[in-house]
Amino acid sequence: MEWKSILFKKENQIGFITINRPEAYNALTPELFGELGEAIEQVRKDPDIRVVILTGAGEKAFVSGADIREIPASRAEEAWATSQDHQGVLNHLERLGKPSIAAINGYCLGGGLELAMACSLRIASENARLGFPELGLGMVPGFGGTQRLTRLVGRGKALEMLLTAKPIDAKEAYRVGLVNQVVPLSDLIPKAIEMAQSIVKSGSTAIRLTMELVLRGEEIPLDHGLAYESAMTSVSLMTEEAIQRLRAFVEKKK
Repeated sequence: MEWKSILFKKENQIGFITINRPEAYNALTPELFGELGEAIEQVRKDPDIRVVILTGAGEKAFVSGADIREIPASRAEEAWATSQDHQGVLNHLERLGKPSIAAINGYCLGGGLELAMACSLRIASENARLGFPELGLGMVPGFGGTQRLTRLVGRGKALEMLLTAKPIDAKEAYRVGLVNQVVPLSDLIPKAIEMAQSIVKSGSTAIRLTMELVLRGEEIPLDHGLAYESAMTSVSLMTEEAIQRLRAFVEKKK
């Protein structure tokens, strides 16, 4: 399938989704969100894709936010519906059951940071700038920003970033836990591929169950999470994949 604003390919069990509007700093539009949802669904359905890497075309921006020209004055109910629709796309990415890696090149602002935070992991180039300018424009982040940011960096840092509307650099993003790695721009995609390849080596069912445990664990009490973990451990041990991997490990040790 071909899209207007998204490039898609797969190689060696890794899917690649590239936001392709470099002339607009890869700003998001409703049409692009629709294409992104379709690309994510294609990843979900393709058994040959084990990990997906998301990035932006060019060197200046991952995603600079929503395209302001595409945000006309509208009634509250229309804006609410749009927010929920776009949240649905990012929720689908977060709960894909397959790990996703955001390779953040350059500006990662507003909706771009919300997209990156919906990914499982984030690698930033040294020239990356991450933040939420919305309040400076009289707006509130609407694609999950206030919720995922707080869970990643804590309430204090989240409020600082949101209320001041000032972006932070990649080094600070790493310090507060917003990104997992910071690398030179030239190493960004190779490092993302290296990370994806290390994930591909693990069992697919175990990966899916682990991601589910981490996501659900944020929403339930500790004792419930521990009980859920015990159940999922039992499920994973019964899979043919686990049986074969354990047998191979034992034979290798012998």
